Amino acid sequence: MSPRAWYREACDKAGFVCDAAQTAAIEELEALWIQLIDFKRKRNQFLGRGLLSPNVPKGLYIWGGVGRGKTFLMDGFYHCLPYRRKRRIHFHNFMTEVHHEMKRLSSESDPLMALADNIARSTRLLCLDELHVDDIADAMILGRLLNALFKRGVVLLTTSNYAPDGLYPNGLQRQNFLPAIELLKQELKVLHFDGNKDYRMLHMVRDPVFMISDAASQMESLFKRLAVGIEVGFIEVGSARIPVRRAAREIVWFDFKALCGGNHDQSDYLAIAHRYHTVFLSDVPRMTADNASQARRFTWLIDVLYDNHVKLVAGFEVLPENLYEAEHSESRRITSRLTEMQTHRYLGLPHQSHGVTLTEPRC
Repeated sequence: MSPRAWYREACDKAGFVCDAAQTAAIEELEALWIQLIDFKRKRNQFLGRGLLSPNVPKGLYIWGGVGRGKTFLMDGFYHCLPYRRKRRIHFHNFMTEVHHEMKRLSSESDPLMALADNIARSTRLLCLDELHVDDIADAMILGRLLNALFKRGVVLLTTSNYAPDGLYPNGLQRQNFLPAIELLKQELKVLHFDGNKDYRMLHMVRDPVFMISDAASQMESLFKRLAVGIEVGFIEVGSARIPVRRAAREIVWFDFKALCGGNHDQSDYLAIAHRYHTVFLSDVPRMTADNASQARRFTWLIDVLYDNHVKLVAGFEVLPENLYEAEHSESRRITSRLTEMQTHRYLGLPHQSHGVTLTEPRC
């Protein structure tokens, strides 16, 4: 099924709302799908005759506001494309794996190029969801890695809340990231996804998983009903020991300061997301300039939990829609995701518990 046929089928379903922005994006995805199908057919013919491979199609960079359906359309494209060598991953998870693999390949003369070789062997189409660079280490790595992947014939499809020129705004040594921005604009077709509806915010059925008053007692009662074999103390994540209020086989309960304070990063949150299908989080404060570092880690945490379909039960100081003192693009995305994480639809999603690697063989 092509992306266009897939989207038409989705539009026929009860309760699904089609819009012009999604339709325009589908036409671009349809064009890329046709190019990739044609590329595979020609490549199989050419290689069979000992000729050179055809040119690899250009990828696509889709950007726009939160909750417009970018990820939904990318996932539809991914499932429609009959490739074995394809990968779909959230950008946070991708960069976590990049850092991990570079350490593993540290004996190589150039670990980053060795990693690019490994990725290219296992992946023709790489789908990166929610590309947004906010870390100098990621910024310095990303340009070289993307350039190496493009040269090795990897096709990139990515979504972002930012235009390429808006990536890593006001970042440390941003001038060194500008070549990576130009590379993205050169190698990918840039599509502005200009919808004006946040579909996560529409028709939401709120569930009692986020609490403001009497949160501790409500959470205690719910945890006891859900968990078996409750323990207290610490859990070990990598080399870190994180204090927990309660822990069970697939459910864990943290205090906000324990999980979003300290030196935890995306890799810690990814390990938690793979191990536990439900995370309880107590005493989530309002995000202000005074707790900016904790707010940043909270952003990482929510992105990782959301992408792995982890259920979140949380006690908040204020309603999620009032969580951020100052509104910005990151706050809008996290507020939107928190809203969706309370819905029956999200709560019914299967937990993405399998840990995958960048070079995992594909069948």
